[in-house]
Amino acid sequence: MKSLLKEWLGKGPAPAQLISFNHHDILTGALFTTQVHHLWQRLNDTPAKRWLLSSESSDLFAIGLCAGLLAGKELVLPPNTQSGTLQGLAAHIDGVLSDVELPLTGTENADKPWIMLKKELSQPKAPWPDVSASGSLTLYTSGSSGDAKPVHKTLSQLDAEVSTLEATFAAALPHCSVLATVSHQHIYGLLFKILWPLAASRPFLSEQIEYPETLSYYTALLPNLCLISSPAQLSRLPDALENERQLHSPSLVFSSGGPLSEEAAHGIQKVYGSLPIEVYGSTETGGIGWRRQASASEPWQAFPGIEIASAGDGALLLRSPYLEQPDKQMRCEDKIAIDDNGRFVLQGRLDRIVKIEEKRLSLVQMEALLERHPLVSRAALVLLTEPRTQLGAVVELSAEGKAWLATNGKLALNNQLKAHLLSEFERVTLPRRWRYPDELPLNQQGKRVHQTLIELFTHD
Repeated sequence: MKSLLKEWLGKGPAPAQLISFNHHDILTGALFTTQVHHLWQRLNDTPAKRWLLSSESSDLFAIGLCAGLLAGKELVLPPNTQSGTLQGLAAHIDGVLSDVELPLTGTENADKPWIMLKKELSQPKAPWPDVSASGSLTLYTSGSSGDAKPVHKTLSQLDAEVSTLEATFAAALPHCSVLATVSHQHIYGLLFKILWPLAASRPFLSEQIEYPETLSYYTALLPNLCLISSPAQLSRLPDALENERQLHSPSLVFSSGGPLSEEAAHGIQKVYGSLPIEVYGSTETGGIGWRRQASASEPWQAFPGIEIASAGDGALLLRSPYLEQPDKQMRCEDKIAIDDNGRFVLQGRLDRIVKIEEKRLSLVQMEALLERHPLVSRAALVLLTEPRTQLGAVVELSAEGKAWLATNGKLALNNQLKAHLLSEFERVTLPRRWRYPDELPLNQQGKRVHQTLIELFTHD
């Protein structure tokens, strides 16, 4: 299989290649090349090896990404820019690439080099760096212990996945533009919105789509589009489009980050004319399989080169060229059943990692942070599915917390604990429902009784 990404990074874009666009600006290959060259030079002039890379603008992010890879740097992509998250990463970085000031405070960070990402239109024209890209990426995801887990990605791993995506889906994609409702700071958006489009010479929208009206604007404006989205966003889209067949539709719609309901899949088919392509995988594993969900029981097809098996407890056992050790079998905590054709059906999780609005979340990590608050003695989180998927928090208060509740009320306490959680978690992932029993329900072995916790939310 052709090494699509490595070959592109070796020569850079054609001068006339359209890299990115928005409603008022474009970035050509010539300008992109010049900006990558000058940033690459600046990175080469500093011995700092590990650089935090963060920008909401996909074109600036792509410039920093390419320059860092070509300069042989390790680029650290934070899962979010909450102050607690950044402080936790501070010891693991030597410098910062960003287009905005980040809440990375403390004397230990004062001497770290900061390079502001911005479009420099007055720079002298320069060629693509004549080097072999040798950098790497580190992303963070929720580990089973509850701590943020670093996941290292080499250029060879990323190249293998980009090349597979092109080989698998290019026949269904005309020369199109790429739009995304998801962030490029996570593996799905990174691959599908940045790396794959760059390597395949498909321009991408430099902004993240937030509203259906913006999406409809671009589908009407451009004849061929590929939409990169998520289950939460796709499930709301048909209603926003009044469940009517659209005159202009994307050529392909991709969904990843969590399970897409059958109702949502068929809702997208109704408004856009075809079922979305769901991609199953994770930050650690990369893509594992894909499907178009004609029915809820539709099995997944593994990508070429992926080998899957099932452990005794049903856990997925994986061998993949996208792993750091491609020949070693990796156990995943998703339960699967494999059919006679080698396809597989997902049957739920075996650990306490959940997804809220497609953001991977460790219940252990959030519980631990809650229990560090002086008003909290113990805390338990449960995933509620009715009336929609959301977190419920069951909190046993400390003596101080009980007094605080009596004085200030439940709403104020909810907000106090949410503010505490925002130091490490994004607002969209926070618990929506809160319960404050005198004691957490435990069995004789001192274990939490999950069903009893769920029942606390039966009535509001």
